[in-house]
Amino acid sequence: MKLLSVNGLRNLVASIGQADFYRAVLTTLEGDFLRWGEFIKTPRLATHYPFGVIELMPCADQHYYSFKYVNGHPKNTEQGKLCVVALGVLADVNSGYPLLFSEMTLLTAIRTAAVTALAARCLARPDSRHLALIGTGAQAEFQVSMVAQVLNLERVTYFDLDPRAMGKFTRNIRSFDLELRPCQSIQEAVQDADMIITATAAKQVNDLIQLDWLKSGVHIHAMGGDCPGKTELGKDLLMASKIVVEYRQQSLLEGEVQNMDGSVLYAELWQLLAGHLPGRENDSELTLCDAVGFALEDFSIIKLLHDYSKQEAYRDYFDEIAMLPTMADPKDLYGFFVDVGA
Repeated sequence: MKLLSVNGLRNLVASIGQADFYRAVLTTLEGDFLRWGEFIKTPRLATHYPFGVIELMPCADQHYYSFKYVNGHPKNTEQGKLCVVALGVLADVNSGYPLLFSEMTLLTAIRTAAVTALAARCLARPDSRHLALIGTGAQAEFQVSMVAQVLNLERVTYFDLDPRAMGKFTRNIRSFDLELRPCQSIQEAVQDADMIITATAAKQVNDLIQLDWLKSGVHIHAMGGDCPGKTELGKDLLMASKIVVEYRQQSLLEGEVQNMDGSVLYAELWQLLAGHLPGRENDSELTLCDAVGFALEDFSIIKLLHDYSKQEAYRDYFDEIAMLPTMADPKDLYGFFVDVGA
């Protein structure tokens, strides 16, 4: 079995080139959304605590099985720890043998941003230039980087309750060819924005954006850490929006729409990508992607990494984890220990 560590991933992406890697993620993820019906899908298994959540996210097709372990602990950052950490496994269905054990903290941020970009391609106005960010934590730079793959961004406005997070974002993103403007409020940040990303983590009911703050035809992508009891947007905004989700069953459990009837949902994202339903239909409609994160996205990116591991140019970025060797008698597992002292 192969192992991809944090350093291995960083070096792999450096070798491929960050922009090229992002494009590969987008292409691979779109391809997997387009074969939606081939996947065995289920909502994630979540264990909730007052201070956070721990989740297992499985997904499989007829060739590979994957799962991700991931947490969401918003107060971790006060102790110098990440809010979200994740590990993933890809296994061969025919034998059940694991193929790749991978870090998934960085990969989760990348695949989450890829979903934002794919949704924006379907739902944002093609001439969108002004992106607003509500929340500039660990996800923010990835979001801008991926959206820039599908929209010709010129301006980014942003707000966070934590001034240090805003300063960090400014430092990291200043090399981009973008006009950057930190703001003093959400209302100031979203004013005249063509697209808005909400990326908050606090487990509470919020009403971050008022309808009368928005210009006509804005696209909103709600991707903050989701769980039952945690929302970012109010009912009035939801009712005024064309709402797209990743996986209906999971979104109704923990998305922005968790307190609403399923009839408010317009489509799942795969239906827009496949052309079964139109995305944006005019320049004035308010569109919303209620993105909670779905296991197919983890399957897609860890399978992409497995594909890289088989290429000669990238093999050195992956380590090996020893598995039990092929045995003369596979039923004699105990004999593996006995032979040591023989």
